[in-house]
Amino acid sequence: MTASKDNQQRTAVRHRAIAAACAVIVLTMVGLSFAAVPLYRLYCQVTGYAGTTQRAEKASDVVLDRVLTVHFDANVAPDLPWSFEPEQRTLEVKIGENTLAFYKATNNSDHPITGTALFNVVPEAVGVYFNKVQCFCFTEQRLDPGQSAEMTVSFYVDPAFVEDEDTKDLSELTLSYTFYPADQQKQKAKQAAASVADSGQ
Repeated sequence: MTASKDNQQRTAVRHRAIAAACAVIVLTMVGLSFAAVPLYRLYCQVTGYAGTTQRAEKASDVVLDRVLTVHFDANVAPDLPWSFEPEQRTLEVKIGENTLAFYKATNNSDHPITGTALFNVVPEAVGVYFNKVQCFCFTEQRLDPGQSAEMTVSFYVDPAFVEDEDTKDLSELTLSYTFYPADQQKQKAKQAAASVADSGQ
């Protein structure tokens, strides 16, 4: 009887250990799912991957005589009832020169909506050199019914652009934004986390 009880106790301890390990794995996976988007964003910002632009604390101290043509593009997700467009289609800017560009967004619905803008630069190789000092894309934007708002981006192209084999011969680039409903982006993150948690059960 004693041996049987000892075996039962050892089995119970093993089961508890396995259950605890499974719980840790599930919690880790859920945590990673929440961290995936910001970590991917950070990776893209550091490397310029997929044309992701950089965020700068201040404007460049160096301005070169060389000029680039910057094109501006604006898009809206199908389920966001906004109008969104650049107020200028192109700008001629010197490399290293801090420049302001303006977009305009209008909420065409009958209720307030908060949107968030995703962005990139093409060609993708330029992303690591395209620096934003200030941008409406850094925060969510809320528009009331029928409200229009001017949205500003302050940027410069890093002078190191001219030393990179992949970018030194480029003469133009395109900065592109797409607005999505902010709650849609949050819901996608929650669904991804729930999916990961379910798969771990």
